[in-house]
Amino acid sequence: MSVIRVVVIDDSAYNRRTITKMLEVMENVQVVGYAADGEEGIRRILDLRPDLVTLDLEMPKMDGFTLLRIVMNTCPTPVIVISARSEDERVFKALELGAVDFIAKPTTAISDQLLKIREDLQEKVCNVFNLNMAGIKRREAVHAAEVPVRKKKKAPASPPLRGGQPLRDVIAIGASTGGPPALQTILSAFASPHPVAILISQHMPAGFTKAFAERLNRGSALEIKEAADGDHVRPGRVLVAPGGLNLVFQTLKNGEVVARLAKPSAQDRYVPSVDVMFDSLAGIYGERLLGVVLTGMGNDGSRGVRAIKAAGGQVLAESEESSVVFGMPREAIATGVVDGVAPLDRMAREIMDRCGLVHGI
Repeated sequence: MSVIRVVVIDDSAYNRRTITKMLEVMENVQVVGYAADGEEGIRRILDLRPDLVTLDLEMPKMDGFTLLRIVMNTCPTPVIVISARSEDERVFKALELGAVDFIAKPTTAISDQLLKIREDLQEKVCNVFNLNMAGIKRREAVHAAEVPVRKKKKAPASPPLRGGQPLRDVIAIGASTGGPPALQTILSAFASPHPVAILISQHMPAGFTKAFAERLNRGSALEIKEAADGDHVRPGRVLVAPGGLNLVFQTLKNGEVVARLAKPSAQDRYVPSVDVMFDSLAGIYGERLLGVVLTGMGNDGSRGVRAIKAAGGQVLAESEESSVVFGMPREAIATGVVDGVAPLDRMAREIMDRCGLVHGI
């Protein structure tokens, strides 16, 4: 097995030592260098050409954002941000600049609580050779300009029609590694409040999804919010599963559908679970449902796409060329039930086509 060469960048000597120890117990990982600030970090990356960088965003001399811009323009390298939970907005900016993933520190204080990230860190480091840096560069280019703020208007209440036949008006999207910028690309393409409801499960820890939903909301004409228990599914609204919980749905006596938040089971390796959300929606919406599996590691969503197809719905998957990690889309495609495969830059158009929507309005 190839050795993964890592550079650790953090202004805290304790954090550098602790992260290094967590990595060096892995037999196929070697920490080849470290840095205490962004300027030193750039020199280490250019000199050592590592396979992976772990990065703290708040540093002296040069912050993590500047470092990311320089690295992605000179020697694109996978970067995992290790950030405090209070820096949620900053994390999503880093992902748009090219960071592949992030890990939340339990505390900003110098504490052995940092050891709690060991399992998450080791899993994401092991995934480094599955990363598609060309796909990451394409996404970074999309977000080089600030996404415009969209004005909100009320969505039409009736489902879209084509040839007099009802089409899919509920879209369920699942994503993991590389998902936040991909979701922003898709949702910002909705320049007017189309009459569709969108439900999202993005693998993310608790404490980050509220800021993530708010960031998405600023760039889309749709109403985007972190899902709360009892939220109604309705045209023009996007509900994002809260980190650490599963998003399921219930039909009320009056026929309306509402969101319910559920604690994950021991079988849910990835949370929020895409499979759980797809299963729940398939039983309610049947042929009205369009499932979309975006970039991510693992196989979450592969069981759920079968449920969508069995209920009469349709399924799309992101192509390998644009996926940061092709794990989830590959596993979905391998089921044999996927109706279409598209790169990210064509996914919004593909979704709109299958929902009978007009592009760019």
